[in-house]
Amino acid sequence: MHSSDSAARAARVLSRPFTLGSLTVPNRIAMAPMTREFSPGGVPGADVADYYARRAAGGTGLIITEGTYVGHPAAGTSGAVPRFHGEDALAGWERVVRAVHAAGGTIMPQLWHVGMARAAGAPPFPDAPPSGPSGITFDGTPSGHAMNRQDIDDVIAAFADAAAAAERLGFDGVELHGAHGYLIDQFLWSATNHRADAYGGSLRARTRFAAEIVAACRAAVSPDFPVLFRMSQWKMGNYQARLAGTPDELQALVGPLGDAGVSAFHCSTRRYWLPEYEDSDLNLAGWVKKLTGKPTVSVGSVGLDNEFVGTSRAEQAGVTGIDRLLDRMERDEFDLVAVGRALLGDPEWAAKVFDGRTGELQPFEASMLRTLS
Repeated sequence: MHSSDSAARAARVLSRPFTLGSLTVPNRIAMAPMTREFSPGGVPGADVADYYARRAAGGTGLIITEGTYVGHPAAGTSGAVPRFHGEDALAGWERVVRAVHAAGGTIMPQLWHVGMARAAGAPPFPDAPPSGPSGITFDGTPSGHAMNRQDIDDVIAAFADAAAAAERLGFDGVELHGAHGYLIDQFLWSATNHRADAYGGSLRARTRFAAEIVAACRAAVSPDFPVLFRMSQWKMGNYQARLAGTPDELQALVGPLGDAGVSAFHCSTRRYWLPEYEDSDLNLAGWVKKLTGKPTVSVGSVGLDNEFVGTSRAEQAGVTGIDRLLDRMERDEFDLVAVGRALLGDPEWAAKVFDGRTGELQPFEASMLRTLS
């Protein structure tokens, strides 16, 4: 395909608006959530507002913020990751919302509890022990607190409070972080959930905690306020992990979450072009859309010539084409695409793709992680 034809195709496919409840995203490109740790004391400042607004001004239709800690003592593990509770942090987030809206974008916070990924003694609440479904780490080591029913209720309430705050502050929706081996995912995964009560055992039982968080958030916001759920098979430090080895298992996982009120699923993979199961080209987002009938967001090394390997590793990533992505979006395999490192490399990634200026795209380099630009 001639480059001008390819550019016109990209503009046509990616510039379509998408409506989800009360939200209309001006195009099909989202910014993927990426932890940056530039919020001292957990409060996002003017530099954070500028950082997100630059991506919105550069054509990104939907900003999904970095993970932001809900109001539970064991939710976090860094003093520089933003909080989504407390007047100071929420005032900072209100400024972020205003800046993104002024730049023409839409925005959702990603609500996060790290669970057993918390380091003992870490900020923001050093006395809080790491907490999870069974108090064990990914390798089965007992090193924290197994959550009791009161703990579960407290965490559910913290997510619901954060969702209500997001709507009050003017956000366009919320995303619940149920991926990558953090707390919600720890309940979903058999390796970290050894519970014998109603929150453990079968795959469906392991979805109960996530479904109750979804339902509580759904009840805390307006009926048409979008609630996204981010999920993944892989975990930080375990790229081979699988929650669902077959489409039937995936249905058992996502069905209860859709029933509980998920508006759309954000399906995290490391390479969006890989099929999730044999005998089908569908990726994870494609399968979840097929099984639930809900809209989905796909993500995974979009626009880059190497795959995601974790932000701590020094790396570079060159620019590559997105024809395979456009093929899938033309088939409506999924509805939105989230862009991560490519948007760190070039805040105007979306506008340049729309305009056919791909030769001007700036590649991602690991040094970009050291500043909030």
